[in-house]
Amino acid sequence: MFFLENKIETVYILENPEKKIIKFATGTQLAYENIIKDVFGVACVKDLQLMIQFNKSFQDSICHKHGIRENKITIDKILRIASKQEILLLKNQLIENNDKPLEKDFSVPRPFERFIKLQEGIFKWDEKNSSYNSVNLGA
Repeated sequence: MFFLENKIETVYILENPEKKIIKFATGTQLAYENIIKDVFGVACVKDLQLMIQFNKSFQDSICHKHGIRENKITIDKILRIASKQEILLLKNQLIENNDKPLEKDFSVPRPFERFIKLQEGIFKWDEKNSSYNSVNLGA
């Protein structure tokens, strides 16, 4: 019943350490928008595997960022489900990019759907606190 009434979007973080680009995207955005191209310069996720395999400077940037060797590079180093901590970083970026003086009641606009899935589970947008809070589905 919960899932039929509410759309839940998985939120991903895309990171290109070579170009120093970090973006958040929903599963829908990954499927229908040019987010992959904007961040990595390739058309689709399948092409990322080729970049990891054959683009030496890209490999080096991933290795340097994560402190790993080439044989330990996996796609989840550059494209993965975002964590709650990473969403908090996004919130801070939105606050910093706000061009109005911060007021006591400043609220961050909701960046994604009302319900999102992160590494830690399902979260619901809280308008009052401008943040996503964990949802207990067992209750």
